Amino acid sequence: MPSLERGRPGQGPSLAPSQRHFIVHGHRLEAPRATAGLNVVATPIGNLGDISLRALETLAGADAILAEDSRVTRKLLTHYGISRPVLPYHEHNAQEMRPKILARLEAGEALALVSDAGTPLVSDPGYKLVRDVVENGFAVTALPGASAVLTGLVVAGLPTDRFFFEGFLPPKSAGRTARAEALKSIPATLVVFETGPRLGASLADLARVLGPRPAAVARELTKKFEEVRRGTLDELAAHYAEEANEPRGEIVLLIAPPGEEAAATLEDIDAALKQAMKSSSLKDAVADVAKASGAPKREVYARALALTKAGGA
Repeated sequence: MPSLERGRPGQGPSLAPSQRHFIVHGHRLEAPRATAGLNVVATPIGNLGDISLRALETLAGADAILAEDSRVTRKLLTHYGISRPVLPYHEHNAQEMRPKILARLEAGEALALVSDAGTPLVSDPGYKLVRDVVENGFAVTALPGASAVLTGLVVAGLPTDRFFFEGFLPPKSAGRTARAEALKSIPATLVVFETGPRLGASLADLARVLGPRPAAVARELTKKFEEVRRGTLDELAAHYAEEANEPRGEIVLLIAPPGEEAAATLEDIDAALKQAMKSSSLKDAVADVAKASGAPKREVYARALALTKAGGA
């Protein structure tokens, strides 16, 4: 039986009207009290204008705001003339804070959850809080808005009908290579977050595993110096390897799905194996053909054995 949600509007402490306001283009606007429960509020990923009126009303009308970094959130609140208590909630204090947050929700408070930028719960630990809030029967309200994942996807010029969000790749080359191998056959545009210092090395590792797929590096999205550089993975890797200064700001890397050319026919695989086995061992021929064709290694190995047995090589 579905659980009933607690924490409806009108419960909990009320704020004086003078405390519930925000300022837009010089106009002071009064905000209603936010919905009791946990309000998950998307914030701008760079341009402070990319926030909804509903989000501003919720932030101004909340009893408190749960923030990943209070210094970052204060800049947004100050810009819009919002004065509300800001409580830290991040991966280092989450376990300690969740019971306190649940107690405040039990008292009927309206809390707003924000991340440093974009939509909370995307590449951050906020989902654990939402999970506990739901399990305890309190209301969770989402206020949609900016997302670096979707913003990067729509400017990349790559297929958008299906995409896979990977988050950050491992920081070391061996880990990145192993993860790229796991992502190689996913039939969707890949969306990856990366940092400036690691971008060139990551592109080189991805090019080595995924081949010359079309890709885009989207940097500083929605900000003054927004940049989107498009090309194949190997071209982008070469460009950033030659850059004297490492790229700054938030970076979203988008990679096209495997092309139809990767789906080789059995006849193509057999022909490639026959040619490769003229100058290489069976093991090396299988490895080379599997990598070039994109076919599973075990399938190529089975074809190689069949050709050898039939004397076709």
